[in-house]
Amino acid sequence: MLAGEAVVAIWNDIAPEGRDQFYDWHINEHIPERVGIPGFRRGRRYIAVDADSQPEFFTLYETDTMQVLQGGDYTNRLNAPTQWTKATTAWFRDTARALSRVIVSHGPGAGGVLLTIRFDCDDPPIAAVSALVCAAGQAARVTGAHLCQGDRAASAVRTAESRDRTDIHEPPNCFIMIEATDAEALRHILPDDALSSAGARGPVVRGVYRLEYSRTKTGFAA
Repeated sequence: MLAGEAVVAIWNDIAPEGRDQFYDWHINEHIPERVGIPGFRRGRRYIAVDADSQPEFFTLYETDTMQVLQGGDYTNRLNAPTQWTKATTAWFRDTARALSRVIVSHGPGAGGVLLTIRFDCDDPPIAAVSALVCAAGQAARVTGAHLCQGDRAASAVRTAESRDRTDIHEPPNCFIMIEATDAEALRHILPDDALSSAGARGPVVRGVYRLEYSRTKTGFAA
């Protein structure tokens, strides 16, 4: 199960010339900084397992509630980016960032590989999609199955950290995350036709990612 009732989900690419800087910053400053915010429980970064999974990176932050993501502690951090943050985010490309409520979360723990499925969905069909996610959580070698619904208004708020960036696209309305022990376990999970029948609207964007880094609660302060 996820560690809280809300998440920040970020998909992004990095310009090649900023790649080394991104790794150094993300591991040693950014994720520790974020997880140090009150109400943030865990941060994880994943990398695509193949060229079909785009963008290349996926980062997930798990928080106590949606109110944490709209509260002063997080907002103040976003409005006071470090110089390292400003320099590194200039290399970001093709970014989608969704502040989202957790609708469904089942499973015994985190897996080493993660499938993300992004799509649009109205509120009524959420029940049908939820049932599919719960069923997917029973598949062999699957360790977690989660459905999240994005808050478009909250996700669209620009702060000092994001105000001048041109790489940020509109986030998904809904997304699914399926965690497993290996990529092969995710190969036939939740086909597009099943999602469409449950109310998902296209395009449906899939990506399979391998865990690179995880950090739980820390007292880090930038």
